[in-house]
Amino acid sequence: TTMKYACVAIALLSGASAFTVPSTPASSAVKQQCPSRLSPLFMGRAAAVRAATKGKTDAKKAKTNGYYGKKIIMAVKQGGSPDPVANRQLGEVIKAAKANSVPTDNINRAIKRATEKDAGDFTESTFEAYGHGGASFIINVLSDNANRCTADVRSTVNKNGGKMAESGSVMFMYDLKGKVEVPTVIDEEELMMAAIDADVDDMELTEGEEEGTSIVYTDPKETGAMFEAIKAMGLEEGSKMSLSHVTKAPVECTEEDFEKNMAIIDALEELDDVDSVEHNMSN
Repeated sequence: TTMKYACVAIALLSGASAFTVPSTPASSAVKQQCPSRLSPLFMGRAAAVRAATKGKTDAKKAKTNGYYGKKIIMAVKQGGSPDPVANRQLGEVIKAAKANSVPTDNINRAIKRATEKDAGDFTESTFEAYGHGGASFIINVLSDNANRCTADVRSTVNKNGGKMAESGSVMFMYDLKGKVEVPTVIDEEELMMAAIDADVDDMELTEGEEEGTSIVYTDPKETGAMFEAIKAMGLEEGSKMSLSHVTKAPVECTEEDFEKNMAIIDALEELDDVDSVEHNMSN
C-alpha cells in the first residue's frame, strides 16, 4: 500500500510542471519500482506489424501450395500415371513439394484431382516486363487458361506504370540457376564439404533476403543433390529448393522507383496464375 501511494504522489508531482520538486535518490528508487506501461498506440502498431507479417507468410504458403498442386496435376497428365514410381516426372515434383513444406494431404488431393475428367490442363510460361529506374521482371505463370492469364498480367503491369517487353529482351540478362533457401546462416567450409560429398560441382553461397538466412545457388541439374547436401548438414527443416532466374547485371533503384517496382510485383503475385516474379533490383 505504501508503494502504491508513493507512485501516485510522484505522478502528481511530475504532472505539476510549474512546481516541480527536484527528485531525490529515494524518490528515484521508488519511481523505478512503479510499473511501466506501453501506450495503446504502440501496442496497436506492434500488433499491426505482427498481423501484416503473418498475413504475408500465410499468403506465401498458400501460393506455394497452390503452385505445387498445379504442378502435380500437370505431371500426372503428362506422365500418364498417378503413381510417382512409374511416373518419374510426378516423383520429382512430389519431392520438390515436400522440400517446400507442402502438406501430404495437399499432395494427395492434387493427385486425386488430376485423375478427374474435369481437371484443367496446366501449362507453364513466362512474361517479361520493364519497371521503373531500369528494373526488369521475369513473371513465371502456371495456368489452365492462357488467354485469361495473358490479359491479367498485361493489365496489372500497365496499371502500375510498367511496360511489357518482347520475348527474350529481358531473359538474356538472367541466368537460370538452382536455388536452395535455408533459414539459418551456413558455414561456407561445412557447406563445401557437404557439396563435395553430394557430388555437387557448382555452388555459390550468399546471404538470404531476410536477416539470418542463406541462399545456395547451383547448376539447375544439381539442385536436388544440393538439397541433399543441406539435409546431410541437418538443415532440412524450413529449407526450400527451386529454380530461379538470377540477374547478370543488378540495378540499384532510387527509393521512389523501388517502391513503385515493388507495387508492380505485389500486384502481380496477387494473381492466381502468377507463381513468382523475379527482378534485377539490388536494393
